[in-house]
Amino acid sequence: MVISTISKYFWRQFNRMQQFLLGLDIGSSAVKATLVSVDSGKSIASAQSPKEEMEMLAPKSGWAEQDPEIWWEHAVKSIQICLTKSGIKSESIKAIGVAYQMHGLVAVDKNGRPVRPSIIWCDSRAVEFGDKAFKELGSEYCLSHFLNSPGNFTASKLKWIKENEPEKYASIFKIMLPGDYIAYKLTDEITTTDTGLSEGIFWDYQQEGVADSLLKHYGIDRSLLADIKPIFSEQGKLTAKAAKETGLKEGTLISYRAGDQPNNAFSLNVVNPGETAATAGTSGVIYSVTDQKAFDPKSRVNTFIHVSNKPDSKKNGVLLCVNGTGILNSWLRKNLNAGNGVFEYQEMNDLAAKVPAGANGLLMLPFGNGAERILENKSIQSSWHGLDFNQHNQAHIFRAAQEGIVFALKYGFEILQSMGLKSKVIRAGQANMFLSPLFRQAFVNTIGVPLELYDTDGAKGAALGAGVGAGIYTSFEEAFQGLTKLHEEAPDEKLVSEYENIYQHWKLILNNYL
Repeated sequence: MVISTISKYFWRQFNRMQQFLLGLDIGSSAVKATLVSVDSGKSIASAQSPKEEMEMLAPKSGWAEQDPEIWWEHAVKSIQICLTKSGIKSESIKAIGVAYQMHGLVAVDKNGRPVRPSIIWCDSRAVEFGDKAFKELGSEYCLSHFLNSPGNFTASKLKWIKENEPEKYASIFKIMLPGDYIAYKLTDEITTTDTGLSEGIFWDYQQEGVADSLLKHYGIDRSLLADIKPIFSEQGKLTAKAAKETGLKEGTLISYRAGDQPNNAFSLNVVNPGETAATAGTSGVIYSVTDQKAFDPKSRVNTFIHVSNKPDSKKNGVLLCVNGTGILNSWLRKNLNAGNGVFEYQEMNDLAAKVPAGANGLLMLPFGNGAERILENKSIQSSWHGLDFNQHNQAHIFRAAQEGIVFALKYGFEILQSMGLKSKVIRAGQANMFLSPLFRQAFVNTIGVPLELYDTDGAKGAALGAGVGAGIYTSFEEAFQGLTKLHEEAPDEKLVSEYENIYQHWKLILNNYL
C-alpha cells in the first residue's frame, strides 16, 4: 500500500513535468504568449506579435479604436511562434488563460462579427455620458452601488454608440470586453466574468449582480450582456477551427480570464488586502487590494472586483491609472532623434542618467493620451515647463519625461492613501519602464515605498491562472512556487527629500490646469 502511494506520487510528478500552460496577454500595443511548465512554474518560451506597436486608430481627437480581428491575428502569431520556439507538442498544453486590456468595448452581431472597431480603454468620447449619469443617478447612489462614477467606462461607451450610431447599435447581439472576444474566438462561446462586468461599470456591489439601474438609465437591454463565468473555471474548450489556426489541440481547456491590471497583480501574487502591484507599460498603474468597498468620492481612482474575490471573502482592487506612460517614452523614441533613426530605450536611459534629478528645472506633465481619471476625466494634454533653449537637450527631455510619469503616479498614490490604503511594499514585473534604473530610483524615492521586481508578466500570470482554474494547481501558493524576486530597492532619505521638493513644484504647475 505504501509502495503504491509512493508510486502514484512519483507518477503524478513525472506527468507534471510533461505538462504546460499557455497564457495570452492581449494588450493595445502587442499580444504576448507565454508557455509555463506546470512542474516548475517557470516560463519556457515567450513570443510577442507584432514586434512594434499595433496600430491605434484615432478618427477624431480623443478617440482610440482597434479592430478586434487584429488582436486575434497577433494572438495566433504569438501562439505559433511560442510553439515553434519551445518545440513541445500541443497536446501537452493542458489549459489556456487570457489577460486583456481593460474597459474596451467589442460589439458583435448574431454571427459573432464586430459591428464596428472596438472603442478601447484610452478613448475619451464617452466622458460626457458618464458624467451626466453620475449627476442624474446621484453621486451617492453611484458610489455606494458601483463604487465608481460611470465615467468613461464600457457602459458609457455603449451608450455613446446608442446615441451616435443607432443603426450599428440596433445590429448588436452581444457586447464583450477584449478578453471576452479572444475567449470567444478560441471557444465559440460568448461569456464574461464578474470582474469584467465590474470594470465596465456593469456591476452593482449592493445587489451583487448586474447593474440594472445603470442599464435602465442608459436604455440598454440587459440581454446584450454575456453570460457570467467564474474567473477560475472551465470557460470553454478550443474549437476545431481555432485549433487549426493556432496549432493547438482541439478541446484544450480555457480556464482563466481577467483584465490586465487585476491579472498583473495576480501574476505578482498580490491577492490579499494591503498588497500592491504596479505596471509601467503603455499606461502606468498602481493597484492595491482591499477587503473593503472602498471608493474615491471624485472617482479619480477606481474599484473593481479582484481575481481573488470569493463569496465568503470579498476582495476588491483599487486602481489608479496614468494613460501617458510607456506611450510617452515610445513617442520620444520615435520622434526625437532628428532624422537619425529611432532611439533604443537603453540609449535614452543612458542619456537621461547624465543629468541630475529635476532635469535642471525642466518639468513635464505626461497627460497626452486621452482623458485622465486621476484628473477627474479631464484631458489637459502633455506639456513642458521651464524649457531653456540654451541649457536643455535630449537628455533633459528624457529625464523630465520619466520623472513626470512618476510624479503623475505619485499624484494618484496620494488619493489611494487618502482612502486608507497603505502599502508597505510595491511589487512589479521587471519589464517595460521598470527596466530603467533611473525610473526605478525616481519611483521609489517619490512614492516613498520599497519596490520589489519579479520574473513575471501578464502572459505568465494568465498561464498560472489557467493552472488554478483547471484544478492543476490546488492553491495560489502552489501556482507561485516558481515566482522569483530579481531586484529590490528601498527609498533613500536624502533622495526622498530631493524628489519631494521637485514633486511639489510639479504639482503646483498641474494645479494651474485643474
